[in-house]
Amino acid sequence: MIFNSFEFLFLFLPLAIALYLALNHWASHYAGRVWLTVASVFFYAWWDARFVALLAASVLFNYVVGKQCRSRAWLVAGITGNLAALVYFKYAGFFFGATGIVLPLGISFFTFTQIAYLVDVHRRDADPAKYGFIDYALFVTYFPHLLAGPILHHGEMLPQFVNSTRATFSAERFAPGLALLAAGLAKKVLIADQLSPFVATGFGNLSVLNFSQSWLTALAYTAQIYFDFSGYTDMARGMSKMLNIELPINFNSPYQARNLQDFWQRWHITLSRFLRDYLFFPIGGARHPYVATLITFAVAGLWHGANWTFIVWGILNGVGVVLARLWPYPLPALLARALTFLSVTWLWVWFRAANLTDAWVITKAMLQPAFTQAANLPSTIWLLAIALPIAWLVPNTQKLFERQSLTPAWRIALGLLLALSVTFLQHATEFLYFNF
Repeated sequence: MIFNSFEFLFLFLPLAIALYLALNHWASHYAGRVWLTVASVFFYAWWDARFVALLAASVLFNYVVGKQCRSRAWLVAGITGNLAALVYFKYAGFFFGATGIVLPLGISFFTFTQIAYLVDVHRRDADPAKYGFIDYALFVTYFPHLLAGPILHHGEMLPQFVNSTRATFSAERFAPGLALLAAGLAKKVLIADQLSPFVATGFGNLSVLNFSQSWLTALAYTAQIYFDFSGYTDMARGMSKMLNIELPINFNSPYQARNLQDFWQRWHITLSRFLRDYLFFPIGGARHPYVATLITFAVAGLWHGANWTFIVWGILNGVGVVLARLWPYPLPALLARALTFLSVTWLWVWFRAANLTDAWVITKAMLQPAFTQAANLPSTIWLLAIALPIAWLVPNTQKLFERQSLTPAWRIALGLLLALSVTFLQHATEFLYFNF
């Protein structure tokens, strides 16, 4: 069950919201939280019920360890346990050659979420005595974030879950939440999914790509991952608003960044925040910022997947961030944004390629100008001509829609987009970040 499916949009989500609000009103806020936890676990089980036991064990393990985590020994044990599960399921093949291990969806997200919680308990920035098991379980399993983020922080979410004023229906949040949901669905099914076949063809036939085709392939993936990930983020934040819960902003017009450091303050914001607070500074980022930056980005690359392409992509991003910090001369805004976008586009090649050889092949094609025409691509070119200016120039959705009332024109436009998006649901695909 994915966000962009009939069963989710027209059965699971309405039922989850309606019963949550009804139980809060007619029974108790605690009953509502129990229901939301059960619904979240059911949502996870829809993918593969075998991994519900893993998710439950992870939640119980970290809840128990969190009670004792003021002790450094318990903290080390907790972090070791979390990383051991992550390494086994995600990296055993890469590091140890193991085969046949199925990657549980969302393990990277709920693992990092819980490691941050344990560290904060040890630092006395979190008090495990304030929240019960259901509250903690809901914090970890909350379905809008569970499979592809954002990486939640206990200080932002747990107080909301136990706040009784958040347990009632809020028209002021429901309306912009529905707008975000509609906008995110449109991004996913009308743009990202339409670019997906062309991207797959391009990266699957690198040997025949010429200069123009290689750039079109790279630009198509650049647009695809942007609208796929921002679409998921909008839908997650939108449905959470409909539940009267605010998820952290995880996406802030990254293709409008002026350098790679700025880009990473806008793309997957909660991952950047986690790596800054729980890796960069603990390994000495304040004293040795450039070395710590390279290590942090290498880890960020590996977090995305067990492949050398991700590690190289992470290191290249780290080099770009270091260069942005060292560059002494300010550039004109338009030039800075253009150079950053071209850099990001090239970096996505290393992210998307199946291996380092493929990444190098398409890189060479992109660096060998030849005035050849890209054949049979009119729909892709037109879609890029619409999508990329939106990413470059248009204010992001939280600026456009997170207001208490939308103009009639926006309501009509979003209604039409929602209706059009629904007609494409039978061709919907999984979100790209489900793989990470």
